[in-house]
Amino acid sequence: MSKTFSGRQVVKALRRRGFHIDHQRGSHVFLHNLNLNISVVVPLHRELKKGTLNNIIKKAGISLQELKELV
Repeated sequence: MSKTFSGRQVVKALRRRGFHIDHQRGSHVFLHNLNLNISVVVPLHRELKKGTLNNIIKKAGISLQELKELV
């Protein structure tokens, strides 16, 4: 994975995929997709670690390529 993503970029991409911000607790944004009944938590860090990013895209049901296109 060559490009790194910030938390804000991931939140923006997920909102384009139909996720809505449910609430925020500190630096963590809780997003929910009502159609798919999926909840995802995204930390608002400058750079997300590889494992954290992989867990978010796996839980959201999108690929890394889709995430790159949405950002």
